[in-house]
Amino acid sequence: MDRIEFSICKKQSSRWTDDIISSITKQSSKIENVIGLSMDPIEGSYKVGQLMNKNPYRLYNWMGWEFMVPVERYLLLVKEFSLFFSIPKLQMSSNNINELVLVFIDFLLEVLAKFDWRESYLKVSKIQTDHMPTKTVVVSLFIVDSLLDDLKDLMNNKADTIVEVKDQFKTIYEELLYLRSFLKDIDFQQHPEFQQLVIRIRDIAYEVEYIVINSFAPGWYLNLRLSHFMEKIKHIRIALEEMMQSYDTGVLQVAKYPSGQVSLQAGKPPILEDIVVGFEDEAKKIIDQLVGAPEHLQILSIYGMPGLGKTTLAKKLHNDPTIVYHFDKCAWCVVSQTYQRRNMLIDILKTVSNLSRERIPNMEEDQLAEALYKSLKGTRYFIVLDDIWNVDAWDDLKRYFPDDRCGSRILFTTRLKDVGLQASPQCVVNELPFLSEAECWDLLQRKVFQKEYCPPQLIDIGKQIATKCHGLPLAVVVMAAVLANMEKKESLWQEVVGSLRSHISDGNNKCMDILELSYKHLPVHLKPCFLYFGVFQEDIEIPIGKLIALWIAEGLIEKQEQKSLEDVAHDYLMDLIGRSLILIAKIKSDGRVKACNMHDLLHDMCLRIAEQEEFLKVIQNELSICDKHHMSIHSYSNTSCSRPSGLHVRPLLHQSLDPSTFISGSLELLRIFDMSTTNMEHYDQIGIRLFVHLRYLAVSCIPSSTASLHSLEFLLVDNKEVAQIPEILLNMMKLRYLHFRGGAQFMESCHMRASKDESFQMNNLESISFLFIYEENDEKILRYSPHLRRLKGAFKVIWDSSKRKYRYPNLDFLNKLESLRLSFHKNYETKTSPGLMSFPSNIKKLNLCKFDLSWEQISIIGRLLNLEILKLQDVFLEGKRWDTSEGEFLELKFLELDGVKISQWNASSDHFPRLERLVLRKCHHLKNIPSSLGEIPTLEMIEVHGCRNCVTECAMEIQEQQRELGNEELKVIISRSAILR
Repeated sequence: MDRIEFSICKKQSSRWTDDIISSITKQSSKIENVIGLSMDPIEGSYKVGQLMNKNPYRLYNWMGWEFMVPVERYLLLVKEFSLFFSIPKLQMSSNNINELVLVFIDFLLEVLAKFDWRESYLKVSKIQTDHMPTKTVVVSLFIVDSLLDDLKDLMNNKADTIVEVKDQFKTIYEELLYLRSFLKDIDFQQHPEFQQLVIRIRDIAYEVEYIVINSFAPGWYLNLRLSHFMEKIKHIRIALEEMMQSYDTGVLQVAKYPSGQVSLQAGKPPILEDIVVGFEDEAKKIIDQLVGAPEHLQILSIYGMPGLGKTTLAKKLHNDPTIVYHFDKCAWCVVSQTYQRRNMLIDILKTVSNLSRERIPNMEEDQLAEALYKSLKGTRYFIVLDDIWNVDAWDDLKRYFPDDRCGSRILFTTRLKDVGLQASPQCVVNELPFLSEAECWDLLQRKVFQKEYCPPQLIDIGKQIATKCHGLPLAVVVMAAVLANMEKKESLWQEVVGSLRSHISDGNNKCMDILELSYKHLPVHLKPCFLYFGVFQEDIEIPIGKLIALWIAEGLIEKQEQKSLEDVAHDYLMDLIGRSLILIAKIKSDGRVKACNMHDLLHDMCLRIAEQEEFLKVIQNELSICDKHHMSIHSYSNTSCSRPSGLHVRPLLHQSLDPSTFISGSLELLRIFDMSTTNMEHYDQIGIRLFVHLRYLAVSCIPSSTASLHSLEFLLVDNKEVAQIPEILLNMMKLRYLHFRGGAQFMESCHMRASKDESFQMNNLESISFLFIYEENDEKILRYSPHLRRLKGAFKVIWDSSKRKYRYPNLDFLNKLESLRLSFHKNYETKTSPGLMSFPSNIKKLNLCKFDLSWEQISIIGRLLNLEILKLQDVFLEGKRWDTSEGEFLELKFLELDGVKISQWNASSDHFPRLERLVLRKCHHLKNIPSSLGEIPTLEMIEVHGCRNCVTECAMEIQEQQRELGNEELKVIISRSAILR
């Protein structure tokens, strides 16, 4: 058992007698009664045992100490202990022993300082690992990368705190950097003998991070511990160099991908649902059911086991042109086992209502229900309820779906046949069949080879693999992703067959071997990123921005030269998507992924592997002590909780619990803290200030203790009222991302400084949303954010004090700005025009809402050389006719006109030479689409939603003309919603 040991040295005192021993024993009785100290009169030593059985790791900084104390000082020490344990605050039950330990640690440090213990009285025993927290067995060095960053920051920015041990820090940094640089390119599947070395290096990194980076121990103690770590690293380096000698030069320097695999190219996301095999008959049958009789509201269901493709088929139906045109309104809602009625109402309402998408989440539940009913009343609607587990979810919603006998439909996807029949005895139940062996092989080769043919030597072995998928489309798709990332060699495919058991059990585990094989074939750097998906709840759509921020905050993303961490993380994500382990849920206008999710079976596998490899712990409804590296708590009730703690608890993603039940000093290494759904106002001072290693913080209001979070990179505030941005946020050098859901403005003290032309500290902010830019001082303050790449906010016309006139805010000094989204709030009563807006030259994405724009202003926008995406929403354009000109919009790929008030549009194919997608939404006055746009060679899609029939006819004519010319690639999507005659 690890313990703190105080030993009396007989040689150092002539006063050692039985009387003194007896006196010591009597004086220490209070200590024995409280924490079970034991006195050994024979050996003359006094031992402090393990102070807390439930959570010994909180004392890890102090374990292994052996104090050599003269008797005189020992007596004083016992006296101090006796006084300590007699104070009223320690009269507590055993349930509060954790609090006792925390207080005792602080006391011990005070005692050591008071009696001026020196190194001559202390030696460090070898650290025993029996009770060390178990570390993840995921073979990854991301924790080493994280530690190297922390050490570098400590040496560069906090050197005054480590003066006594600066040289030791530098040595450890250099040694770890050497080991890391050598091991990063080794294929651990091909050379498994190196895995144990990686684990040893990683374990040292954990210890250094906890004991050194997170420690407030005195320099002499750090000196001893650092020497101990350097000795460990020395042995690892010797072992590594010995292993290197057994290999020929260059043998170990292999690709970062497993043997036989290739890297995926990061580009446009692959369309994973475009290859559908075996659903043709089912799709046609269900479409007939949806658009045919009867007229009354009818429920249909698609049921079958996990992995059969229920959701894939439902998506195919939901997006089918026949369905889109037949129904006035279509919506998709994921239910899952742990559904919440409010979230379901929000998901559906965002699609079928004309209400602002920003307003809907802030509405009360009864308002949501009323708005949904009114939005659907009198319309023919089609709603998909995906992954519904029982009829309760339908019972909670059914009253909000009016039956106006106009042919509306509700479609369930479910694993259970009875769910649909329980919802309605007239439910049309569709059982999804397994794929045949021939269909499995067809799907496999189309996924692996796309439009190419399978080489003859791989056909037989490929059919064997397809047969082992047992008719499950998910198994085929995942297996195809493994093969697609391999070289097309028969020997490699034979290895895959050998990895699969000849017999796979029935039920939900039918394709688990195949799914696990896909994980085993992941490159080392992708494994922790994949397992991290376990922190998210099943079936939810995960915003890519949030996912990437969490990956970065956790330190899972490797640094690459000339690439931002966000871009590297995006490449990781696209690799996982390309391997069919992650699904695309939403696409941005620029073709990049906006949201993703994971199949239920893959999510189950992810959680199981993460817990097996001690990487992640998910706690449902109840919080308990947890020593895993990552922890996610999902709760929907106010249960009583124990505090999570442990050496490796780093992210904490949490819902609906009282923060006071877990915020404590036992989570110092916490990097991610997500309490955005909980009111933190009353808990701000409890413990957030202790989380000095936080990289990612999501809360409902700005904590007053934010200044202590020196490592914070991402701050997300889920505020309902406009927040005030204090100057301290602008001075946090590592802060890169600021998001205020309810909007924010700079604090008045910042305005006062700006009005006096006082300077601010240059910051490293890269993204701000949603910022109100309402006066000249806001513009001045923004000049100190030169690295800003993304900005969302609102403009008002401002008064220029130097030019004595009204004007728009000027942002052209933001040279690195790539994405700008602005709404205009009219605030002035003057006939004088505010003039023209100027934009940063590097802008790639521009979204303008509620502006009055002249054609001269449109021309300025058109001449932005890097502009690829333009969205105009509720914009009033001067005049009713838009005549585009040559030399404008040369790089534009996406154009959306939403509620734009023009009636005539004249353009040629030369005016938008790179346009890929055109979206027209609620342009009620528009009468045409220029037919010449169909001649643009890059045009892939035209969407028309809620426009006049004449606009719809123009889009269909353009598509027909292109088909006659042999262009089958152009897609046209028409929505009947609110079409004007």
